[in-house]
Amino acid sequence: MGPGAGGTTGTAGRYAEVRETHSGVVLLLGDLAYKLKRPVRLDFLDFSTVEARQRACEREVELNRRLTPDVYLGVGALRRPDGSEEPAVVMRRMPDERRLTHLVRSGEPGTDLDAAVRHVARALASFHARASRSAAADREGSRDAIRGRWEASFAQLHRAGAELVGKCRLTEVETQVRQFLAGREPLFAERVRQGRVVDGHGDLLADDVFCLDDGPRILDCLEFDDRLRYVDVLDDVAFLAMDLEWLGAPALAGTLLATYLELSGDPAPPGLLHHFIAYRAFVRAKVSCLAGASLERPASGQAAGLADLALRHLRAGEVVLVLVGGPPGTGKTTLAEDLGDRLGYAVLSSDRVRKELAGIPAEASARAGLGEGIYDAGHTRATYREMLARARALLSRGQSVVLDASWSDAAEREEAAELARTASVRPVYLRCSLDEERAAARIFARTGISDADEAIAAAMRHCEDPWPGCVEVDTAQSRADCLAAAAAAVTRLPAGHQSAPTG
Repeated sequence: MGPGAGGTTGTAGRYAEVRETHSGVVLLLGDLAYKLKRPVRLDFLDFSTVEARQRACEREVELNRRLTPDVYLGVGALRRPDGSEEPAVVMRRMPDERRLTHLVRSGEPGTDLDAAVRHVARALASFHARASRSAAADREGSRDAIRGRWEASFAQLHRAGAELVGKCRLTEVETQVRQFLAGREPLFAERVRQGRVVDGHGDLLADDVFCLDDGPRILDCLEFDDRLRYVDVLDDVAFLAMDLEWLGAPALAGTLLATYLELSGDPAPPGLLHHFIAYRAFVRAKVSCLAGASLERPASGQAAGLADLALRHLRAGEVVLVLVGGPPGTGKTTLAEDLGDRLGYAVLSSDRVRKELAGIPAEASARAGLGEGIYDAGHTRATYREMLARARALLSRGQSVVLDASWSDAAEREEAAELARTASVRPVYLRCSLDEERAAARIFARTGISDADEAIAAAMRHCEDPWPGCVEVDTAQSRADCLAAAAAAVTRLPAGHQSAPTG
């Protein structure tokens, strides 16, 4: 609840206003805002005594001065006639018309919102770089802690509001979340080792961001429970990205994330960012349901809309293992590389891995007959096993992978399917198909690292095992059409669909 409005700051707001929430009251008076704690005891906080409210005010000032020392002036008090005092956080009053929520909704003329959001991203990157790290914070960034928070939210919704988000939605959210977390313990452990879990803000909302001429002011961090403020830096910034997307500004969310990732140098896979955005949207959906239940009336469509937002990001962030196969000359390497570029997936090529294992430069020729030289059964088995081992390491860290190989042997495909099962990822099988004449023409004209000639291609076509369940991609189509068809199969979205930006 940021201290907005104008008064004597030169804005059009009223001199005095009062704003209330379930746990606090803000008195706006002239150039200042006085923030008081309600004398309440709730499940998650206890402000029932003056001493507790005093401590809470002091803690709020201490924590928020990390980001905006010029706004949080200190702790004062309102004095009653009997001499007793009520503690209050004393703040500079912020102009409502510079609140980020207002700017997004109003499209304020002359406001460069992209630039404003980039300034916010820069402030957050700087804040996170100097934020404190600790063993207690690290525990909250573990995979198990994050899974525990999800499961607690699921349980709360099942008790109070599953029908408000829709049981089918809730079931899919649960399935997607559990699959992502099941195989990603190394990802979260690596984030902890990299120092990416900090004492952050914990409650980044556009309503508490003010875009002033001399830079943003980011207010109202979560002060009543340290554990809820101990977050992965991407979880912190994802909260604001989710809020911007919910406000109808996905492009601004993309600007925020892209700028933050560039400035922070964070190497996180896109799936992790999608996961955190989904988490923030889902928690907000849960809060909407619980609020509706406490008022003994249904929540508005807000809960379902937020659950849909969470689902979109969970789907976009799903970790996937894609096999791109087919005989030589059918364009599988081109398709694999195009898919990797379009979707942000890592691409592993059997041609490169095979020559690397043999100690041969990728561009050097190692041409041999079918089943001979580095293409014999032993080298081929070693190549596929190495590809799968590398893929396993990437998948465990949340990175989707495309494996480019012929995949003509059913046994090799079954090993890949087993990897998908044990890594808790969704497999997708794409087989490139092209008539022999066109494939031969491509082999004759191509330049690259493959050593297969027309004779080997013809032989491989005749010894290829049937591949049930694969998606055939007719590579006689244009390159763009092939990519659109393959991307639609991988993402399970219509061709041409664009998921919400994630930086």
